[in-house]
Amino acid sequence: MELKILATSDMHGYLNPTNFAERNLSLPFGTTRVASLFKAVRQKATGPVVAIENGDFIQGSPLSYYVAKMPHHEVNTLTQVINRLHYDCGIIGNHEFNYGLPYLKAALKSYQHPVVCANLLNDQGEPFFGQPYYLLEKEGVKIAVLGLTTQYIPHWEQPATIQGITFESIVTCAKRYVPQLRKLADVVIVAYHGGFERDLNDGEPTEALTGENEGYALLKEVPGIDALVTGHQHREIATKLFGVPVIQPGYRGAFVGEITLQLKKTAQGYAVTDSSSQLLATKDYAPDAELVASIAELSSEVETWLDQPCGKVEGDMLIHDPMAARLTEHPYIELINKVQMAASGAKISGAALFNNEGRGFNPTITMRDIITNYIYPNTLAVLKISGADLKAALEKTATFLSLVDGQVIFNPRYVNPKPQYYNYDMYEGIEYTIDLRLPEGQRVTRLMFDSAPVEPTASYEVVMNQYRGVGGGNYAMFSPTKIVKEIQVDMTELIAEYLKKHPVIEATVNNNFTILF
Repeated sequence: MELKILATSDMHGYLNPTNFAERNLSLPFGTTRVASLFKAVRQKATGPVVAIENGDFIQGSPLSYYVAKMPHHEVNTLTQVINRLHYDCGIIGNHEFNYGLPYLKAALKSYQHPVVCANLLNDQGEPFFGQPYYLLEKEGVKIAVLGLTTQYIPHWEQPATIQGITFESIVTCAKRYVPQLRKLADVVIVAYHGGFERDLNDGEPTEALTGENEGYALLKEVPGIDALVTGHQHREIATKLFGVPVIQPGYRGAFVGEITLQLKKTAQGYAVTDSSSQLLATKDYAPDAELVASIAELSSEVETWLDQPCGKVEGDMLIHDPMAARLTEHPYIELINKVQMAASGAKISGAALFNNEGRGFNPTITMRDIITNYIYPNTLAVLKISGADLKAALEKTATFLSLVDGQVIFNPRYVNPKPQYYNYDMYEGIEYTIDLRLPEGQRVTRLMFDSAPVEPTASYEVVMNQYRGVGGGNYAMFSPTKIVKEIQVDMTELIAEYLKKHPVIEATVNNNFTILF
């Protein structure tokens, strides 16, 4: 018998095949393409098919932002789409927490499939969200799906959002559950919203071993797993690790991960005799017409909202070269820092160019411009830090750049396996110089505030997005304990409000930082 496991992960609210940069796009991804692929695989399958939704669905696109923020919509506007794909079960991703626990709980309640999570625990040490695993039977095969979520969420979320939840290592948790599930099922599947911390070929670390990703350790230390579904890193993986088939299907629904298990009947039930994994590209499948029709009104509503004008630019605020915008101050980044300073009252601000898809602001700024450039639902935090902390943060941000043959590139260790452009910060309110010719940790050669050198023991208030404020991106000098003020308004709204007060923006820079190479 042949058992197929289909998995999606990190679809981030991308329903139709568009990134919303403009109207009427047909790009090679999206939930509506996934739906068509699911139908095709199920029709051709000669044995049972198990479909798993691996987390990070309700946040991430302009459409999902619109649904979360507009009072006439509820989260089931989104989740009814997932229900039409007939998943067998799902798990929780880290971005499911971004709009708060009530929104997440409403989403879980609206799903028509069980959502399992074993390693997020309540005060009694029991699974906070209820079911740790799901047992199902298809064509006589007993199947167990254990749900696990990255334990690193406290480093990204506001403490109030995750109050009462303990985040356990998935390795510790799986060691407890997998032996139990082996007694209950023929096939044990682990669905993990997390990725791999080590190179899958040689086992060398590919990142700081913080516990954010534990897929490698999981399979190395926990026997008895027949298949591993991963996500979170947005990587495209289909291989075997320690003899176990693993997949990670990218993001936005560009791929569906497929694991095929060959089973034979035994006296005790079924046993896995062979396995394989592959990624199925959704670009080869037309969007499901029925699903497209079901969300047509919502899609039109979102596109109209995105096209509303919010302000005007005098000069050029378009991003023509993302890397150049990181090396020489760009008017868009200066504007984001100005918005943060205006909203918080802080005199120093740090911000990032999140990815290489942002185009900056057109001469007429629309909501589409705002939300396709500022892609995360960040609020702001003001931290009171020492001058030494500020310098350490600049030294950290300098590590994201590398000098190769006289040319500056984004440090490859922060591009592979997952691009981390969002962790390179540029500051306003201070004057500083970073010399890339010097060793890491010694690159900040000038650091001034109010025309005077920044003193290591002096205190400074700095505004940044909340993700960075709690130490996100492994900025160890920042932490929740240093937060002195929070602005509980989404940055997208803050930008729109700033433009109401300043309807015409000049595309200017003050060149307060210099990168030497």
